[in-house]
Amino acid sequence: MSDENQKNRGKVFTTLTIINRADQIRADYGVIPTDKIRSITLPKVLVDTRATTLCLPPDVIAKLGLKILKEVDVATATDIRTARIFQDATLSMFDREGTFDCLELPAGRDALLGVIPLESLGLEIDLKNQTLKPLPISPTETYLTIL
Repeated sequence: MSDENQKNRGKVFTTLTIINRADQIRADYGVIPTDKIRSITLPKVLVDTRATTLCLPPDVIAKLGLKILKEVDVATATDIRTARIFQDATLSMFDREGTFDCLELPAGRDALLGVIPLESLGLEIDLKNQTLKPLPISPTETYLTIL
């Protein structure tokens, strides 16, 4: 087993397309052309069940032009620090879309996909195959519940 495979053993990575939702809305109203909607596709995003939400480095947030929502205190592996939350990041994967806030990571860190977007989009981690898989959503079986 190569060093890279050994290092990534037990980890799940995915390709993630992120779209600026505010741009989508402006395009829907004809304020900007659709080719001006900012989006980015990130290969090899770590699916991290210890992360709550979508976490992006500052350069990705800047390319998308996301608007800051607020500052919050977050727990990291080493301490508690202040971080910024940005809004209107639409995730697109497995023919499913959802719009989420995202936490800004320190510069140089790789993007993380946390549990809130995973659950909202109905995605499940398949550790055996080291992939994500969509849960069923059909008239006879669905991951969505109302109790």
